[in-house]
Amino acid sequence: MSVVDLLHQMPIFADLRAEELKALAACLGKRTFARGMMLYQKGSLAQSLYLIESGGVRIFSVSDMGHEITLEVHGPGDCFGERALLDGNLRTTGAMALDKTVTYTLDRDDFLRCLERYPQVTRRVMALLAHRLAHVTSYAENLAFLDVAGRVAAVLLEIVARQGVTHGSIEIDLHMTQTDLATWVCATREMVNRVLHAYRDQGLVTIEGHTITVLDLDGLKRKITS
Repeated sequence: MSVVDLLHQMPIFADLRAEELKALAACLGKRTFARGMMLYQKGSLAQSLYLIESGGVRIFSVSDMGHEITLEVHGPGDCFGERALLDGNLRTTGAMALDKTVTYTLDRDDFLRCLERYPQVTRRVMALLAHRLAHVTSYAENLAFLDVAGRVAAVLLEIVARQGVTHGSIEIDLHMTQTDLATWVCATREMVNRVLHAYRDQGLVTIEGHTITVLDLDGLKRKITS
């Protein structure tokens, strides 16, 4: 995939013409991160918008006691890190590579110039920020109202929804350990392990390494509505 193709598939840049995408592509820098490497730390200066070509990135926060909570996971075709670029504040979260991850970065000055030059990108970024807010609201509701089993089901359904599958079985390669998944649902690794194996015994999923295959979408949905 060319850099221009990568930009074109990203919603915030989808309205740009080919020559505009080429000009933007010339501003990008390529970076590769090994599994477990930090892209940035909480409290660091926001300098770049990140565009993922391959791999995956976990967005997380750490309490003063050292407890982690995963707030979002991004994959190929996603961008992230835009909010701190807009307000000029420090990063409020950390970002870590879940696997070998290839990204392109757009420096803050180039990003802000892009917003000034192309109003359609500004509108798309506003829509993205609204989506982020809706995600945070839904995430908070899940933490408040669902038990661990429901939260695990909600995460699996969220990942499936991103892949556009509405029926049948779907294979999910999480690029995550069960410890990583536990930070996403605010539970212990042991609790997540028990939930996943219970779902396997109920015929909802199969598990092989880091790969989970969802067999019964409706069954998982019932776990968050019952």
